[in-house]
Amino acid sequence: MHGLLRRLAVVLVLAAAAAGLVLAVSAGGRTTSPVSASAPSWLGLVGGPRAATPAGQRTIVVLKTPSVAQRLQQAHYATEAQERSWSTQAVAAQKEVLISLAAHGLQVRPDFSYTRVLDGFSASLDPRAVPLLENDPEVSGVYPARAAFPATTSSQLLSSKEFAEVSGQPDAELPGFEGRGVTIALLDTGVDLDQPYLRGRLLPGYDVVDGGTDAAARANPQDPSELERHGTELAGILAGSNGPGGAHGVAPGATILPIRVAGWQPASDGRERVYSRTDQLIAGLERAVDPNGDGDCHDAVRVALVGVAEPYAGFTDGPEAAAVAGALALDTVVVAPAGNDGSAGPSFGSVAGPAAAPGAVAVAATDTREQLPEVRVVLRRGLDVFFDRDVPLLGVAGPSHSLTLTPVAPASGAAASAFDRKGFSRIAGRAIVTPASSAPETQAAAAADAGAAALVLYGDSLPAGSLRLSRQPAPPVVVVPTAAALELLAAQRAGLDVGIAIGSAHRETNIVRGDVADFSSRGLAFDGSVKPNVAAPGVSIPTSEPGTEPDGSPVFGTVNGTSAAAAIVAGGAALLAEMRPGLDGESLESLLVGYAQPGGASATEAGAGTFRLGASGVGEVAARPTTLGFGIWGGPRWHGTRTLVVRNVSSRRLELSISVVSNVDPEALGFKVTPDRLALRAGAAARVKVRVVAPTAPGPSTVTGDVRVAAQGSQTLHVPWALGFQKPATDLIAHVSLSSHAFSQSDTKPALLTLQAGNVVRQGNAIEVQPVARLDVALYTAGGQYLGLLTRLRDVLPGSYSFGITGRGPTSAPLAPGGYELRLAAWPTLPNDAAPSRATVRFAVTP
Repeated sequence: MHGLLRRLAVVLVLAAAAAGLVLAVSAGGRTTSPVSASAPSWLGLVGGPRAATPAGQRTIVVLKTPSVAQRLQQAHYATEAQERSWSTQAVAAQKEVLISLAAHGLQVRPDFSYTRVLDGFSASLDPRAVPLLENDPEVSGVYPARAAFPATTSSQLLSSKEFAEVSGQPDAELPGFEGRGVTIALLDTGVDLDQPYLRGRLLPGYDVVDGGTDAAARANPQDPSELERHGTELAGILAGSNGPGGAHGVAPGATILPIRVAGWQPASDGRERVYSRTDQLIAGLERAVDPNGDGDCHDAVRVALVGVAEPYAGFTDGPEAAAVAGALALDTVVVAPAGNDGSAGPSFGSVAGPAAAPGAVAVAATDTREQLPEVRVVLRRGLDVFFDRDVPLLGVAGPSHSLTLTPVAPASGAAASAFDRKGFSRIAGRAIVTPASSAPETQAAAAADAGAAALVLYGDSLPAGSLRLSRQPAPPVVVVPTAAALELLAAQRAGLDVGIAIGSAHRETNIVRGDVADFSSRGLAFDGSVKPNVAAPGVSIPTSEPGTEPDGSPVFGTVNGTSAAAAIVAGGAALLAEMRPGLDGESLESLLVGYAQPGGASATEAGAGTFRLGASGVGEVAARPTTLGFGIWGGPRWHGTRTLVVRNVSSRRLELSISVVSNVDPEALGFKVTPDRLALRAGAAARVKVRVVAPTAPGPSTVTGDVRVAAQGSQTLHVPWALGFQKPATDLIAHVSLSSHAFSQSDTKPALLTLQAGNVVRQGNAIEVQPVARLDVALYTAGGQYLGLLTRLRDVLPGSYSFGITGRGPTSAPLAPGGYELRLAAWPTLPNDAAPSRATVRFAVTP
């Protein structure tokens, strides 16, 4: 478990300062991203291991002064001049806060200023600024800026003739509608603005990462042959047209506003990596709701697709969530990938940010391929055949005839021992037998470079047809059970004659067609609400790639991941916006989610179900919110009540009946809906209260179901809900230690306070992330007199954190010699379990 905690630790690094507190590098020694322990095999197929990215001191400061979106919610209507005035007032509030910091000797230069979707700014802050800001009455909170990564990976490049034959083609359409007149903001990497598949659909866009005036795909500064791909791929899914065989995106008539919020940026290893930061993402939403940047949001786009995901960041109260809520208030629907980190524990899932935001449409990925490639694999020891079975062919290309090969097991990696001392290949023409890593595409590329005739992986089960290489020819890649592979290698080491036979490729029916893909992140969000909201195809989706073939023709490929699924839903949102232009943002979002097709997947896997654009198009009822979370059961006398706002978005009067269903015995839970029947005229809305009681805890640790709003002669709207019956661990602070309990004041040699915040625990076969909503470190005298807040961390992912105690107080004044206490408090993220974990550390300042 300690090794797992190290893998999942998130380290926040701040430079030394003359304040009473300094945040230092944790035991992990570098910034890391959590990795799913339940489905590691998929990580290489939907993006590979995530590079460590420098967090530095960059934070996001949110102010209490209302943003343009918040003021509009209060006023319901505003002129262009009013919105510009509100934006100016938000900037003025930020300047006041910066002047206040300057009065304490802290000069702060914001990287980004936000006024439309929220009021705040991002900047690299001296640690002394954090307690000052947290105590400023104008500041709502200070939050960390985290890294976000593209949530799909490119697959094998396809020729034009193959493009239209690839299974997984986006299936979302409204006959007669193509998204004309609708603009979709694409918040992702840069886009190939010259791709013929996207001709006429792209605006120049805006570059948040480098501050440019267009969002063209950039080349890797360290390797100009590497172009940013992800934005071009999602753009093709959104609005590609005139492709081979008539292939096209979901909304070929829509206009795409590319906003480059991700791209080549320095990583901790010194290399350039493609990623985004949350402060850049929020800046992208600012531009999406105000494309010309004049402070007036009447030109806000109708749909914003976020192509990146913050791993495991299922927080619902941070600046990303506030920004998404602000965009929705300005009638921009934000669609985001649920994440590619697989399943997780029952209380909290692996949903990424900003998909976890209550206002975002979080999209899971399904596998809709009809057939999957397989090959026959035979393993023998002498004349003894001990394995003979059809196994998944991981690549789309397989052998056209049977292969009989000699196995070889490299000592370390596919290419490490590829040649002997005389320069002869040990691998060429043979079958490499090696454990599957978290990056199987890298293993396959190394095998191809070494001249291997095949790559045989063992260990985790890998999905057929999803490992794709642009290198041709590529050796067939298969996966076999661990026991069989080890038996083969043991026999070879014993000097026995062994061999591997691989048959020609053939296709079999996909028995998991329509299921949620293993890599797709599950809910709940950290406040107990249901995420994802909806599921859509996300495996082997054909689309455009940047660049051209040698003959000048466009390049195509396929992608896997939840951002491909999110692109399909965002394209569908554009079609729905064209079909029903009178819908506001909240109603448009509700129709997208509430009319999905419920299936065998639970609400924590697929939300309301599989995306059904046709049903959304004729939906007559909208509800807000689109999902419900009742939190954690508190005992036999516990009860929970949530409110739905139900709106008639049709042109006729509706008689509505409202009921609740669950996935457990109806007698285990008692629901009361008030009112359970409604009559609403066109355009009218009403509040509905849903109350639940549970005298005893049923078997499942999490119970799910949906609220059903039915109108006679119309489709039924579904609002999925969840109720947890297993409390997360209450101890959110552990392993607290101070390197010295008596020391003199020193800004260069502070005493180190180290602690473990949050938990990563195993729940059955899954890993559960238990974060911290707020971590406070306060200073007291030995007699219990409160001296002030030294620091506060918000939205803390589990990890090891170290604080440098310099012997200065909250105002940076040196502490008088004597005894003191550090009192630590960590609050959980669930709103109905607000008791914090506490710890106390005593120390003395010596003369």
